[in-house]
Amino acid sequence: MKRLLLFLLIAISVTTYSQNIPVSMQYTQIYDFLDEMAADGYIHLNSAIRPYTRKQIAEYLVQIESKSTYFNKRQKQELKFFMNEFALELDTIPDNWVEWTNRKTFNLSLAQPSFHYMTKEKNFKMTIRPILGMDIYASKKGGIIKRWYGAEIQADIVSHVSIWGSLRDISWNGTALLSSKYYPSDVAKMYGARLTRAPYLNNLPGAEYKEATYGADFSNSKGGISLYSWWGSIGIQREDIAWGDAYYASNILSGHNPAVPMITLNLKPCRWFEFNYFHAWLESNVIDSTNYYVENTTIGTEREYRPHNKFMAANMFTFSPIKQLSFSFGNSIVYAERSVRAEFFIPIAFYKSLDHLMTKGLGTENQNSQVFFTINTRNLRHTNFYASLFVDEFSASRLKKSNPQRNPISYQVGMSVTNWPVKDLVLRAEFTRSYIACYTHSIQTLTYASNSYVMGNYMGDNAQNIYAELTYRPVRGLKLSFTYVNDTKYNNYSYLRRDKSSPEGQISQTIAQKPFAEKTYMNNTFSLNALYEVFQNCYAVVNFSYNKAVGYAPTSTPIASEDRGGVDEAGNRVVLEGTALQNYYLSKFAPLYLQGSNFTFMAGLSFNF
Repeated sequence: MKRLLLFLLIAISVTTYSQNIPVSMQYTQIYDFLDEMAADGYIHLNSAIRPYTRKQIAEYLVQIESKSTYFNKRQKQELKFFMNEFALELDTIPDNWVEWTNRKTFNLSLAQPSFHYMTKEKNFKMTIRPILGMDIYASKKGGIIKRWYGAEIQADIVSHVSIWGSLRDISWNGTALLSSKYYPSDVAKMYGARLTRAPYLNNLPGAEYKEATYGADFSNSKGGISLYSWWGSIGIQREDIAWGDAYYASNILSGHNPAVPMITLNLKPCRWFEFNYFHAWLESNVIDSTNYYVENTTIGTEREYRPHNKFMAANMFTFSPIKQLSFSFGNSIVYAERSVRAEFFIPIAFYKSLDHLMTKGLGTENQNSQVFFTINTRNLRHTNFYASLFVDEFSASRLKKSNPQRNPISYQVGMSVTNWPVKDLVLRAEFTRSYIACYTHSIQTLTYASNSYVMGNYMGDNAQNIYAELTYRPVRGLKLSFTYVNDTKYNNYSYLRRDKSSPEGQISQTIAQKPFAEKTYMNNTFSLNALYEVFQNCYAVVNFSYNKAVGYAPTSTPIASEDRGGVDEAGNRVVLEGTALQNYYLSKFAPLYLQGSNFTFMAGLSFNF
């Protein structure tokens, strides 16, 4: 044991870095800059695992600085700007505008509101920042004000322990400016109501509302602690994560759902290999009728039911045999036992195999497992080509033409062209398709979701998403972009494994239906966006967009698992047709504020997101 401890101490002390703290994926400027540098061949980037840490980014910036003689004026200014943002990671004090500093150990800035501290020995570093922001939306339907405030703290101890935390209180307020016809009734909120219905089909970050008479109110607390060295890290945190090479919305883990607490492990022992693992505690949003509190009330006692437990384990192996080429594969499992299972804390494991050992002897339904693959190449200078495959369930027999059933999978392909043929210009495109029953499960507790938000692509199953963006960066910090997004949802099914209407209780017809057959909903969005980072983490943004969201009425004969309407007063299922069905799908998938044709203007200013 003593020899093992001595080995670990030596391994930790060989090389020191600082601040193994995740950098918010909302800080799009640094992510875009690193992607540009990777596309131009200056760094090798594993973009299949995000967020990056401050340690990672500081290392990338040092590599980029050694190639800066090849940069144009804007790129040199960007590099200088970001190296100042990550100054503590580079063992220096940042240089701000209106500040009080001794240039060696601390900096207190007002114009760039922040406090930075570093001991002379550089064995303790700390940053404190306030968080403040407001976005104002206006359309023919009225106006909405989104505001948020809070603070964050980040600290690093002896270059091997990072601790961080943040709190944001966020609200959407439309009472004074927007008719109650559109907002803020439960079914009209921008994100959608919880429990009684799934979230709307948009790419807004997931949230759970608190009670608020003036609109929508919720808070977001994140943080964690990480032990790290040159070869990797282990920690516990609550942060957004995204797996899969995607610019808009990954089909593996998109980070769309509210952040969840998780134990994380990262190993990078050499240049060509990286391993990532986490075990997370998800939110099922499903009531457990056997688990409740007893509450005393004025009319006696009442039961307060608790939600079902829900957990997830996942791993990802990434190999880079040559620079600018990476391929990754991994697997995951969503399970809902009474408590966590030790088997799923094994980082390098095939979880479906472990699951079979737990369930097959009982002849009961197993848990929900998945496998996924990605590939990314930047070998052709100025370009990035990528693809990913998410397999929710697989049977080789379904590959036969004689079998009408199809495997529930999702695939995504995308590309970007950077600084060619015009400098400072970027073109991106992404296409995603998810087949019937992908991300879903016949047991509600085991769906590939947390807080009712799909953890993969936000459109869910039997849907497709098209994304295109043209961006121009004329000067440091300024991003001018035009984007197009097409969201299409087809026949809406529940995954019923056994269909009572089928002869002798045969396997459900759900996955035997033709995918992408009949539209139920489509939303086309065109946006013009101007974003300027005034100083570190201070964004001024103006956006003008047009969207058209419409519902459609399928005309085929519905099967037992297809949703063609709601329920009547007696609780019986109702099958709608024509205009009534179109309106039903439109209200199911889009908030009232975005239904139909809308020109929307948005302006905002934020400090630290």
